[in-house]
Amino acid sequence: MKRPLMEILACPICKHAPLNLLIFEEKDEIIEGIITCSDCNRWYPIIDEIPHMLPDNLRSEKEDLPFLKKWKKKAPKKILKEGKPFNLA
Repeated sequence: MKRPLMEILACPICKHAPLNLLIFEEKDEIIEGIITCSDCNRWYPIIDEIPHMLPDNLRSEKEDLPFLKKWKKKAPKKILKEGKPFNLA
């Protein structure tokens, strides 16, 4: 994902903008990271340079939870404990 994309992104659930970006791995583009919404406490993973910004009913717990576990040392504690739609609590 290219950094300038963050300027036009909004939360697909509550429509809040701007969103927060935390980068876990970056080369020419953001390879892995997490986008968070401070209004509704939702989070969206960036996997293989693609932001997965889907509504809750289209998200996969089998994909999202392993992502959080992989990056739990770098992910925001609030997302790990209270993030929507899935968290590690």
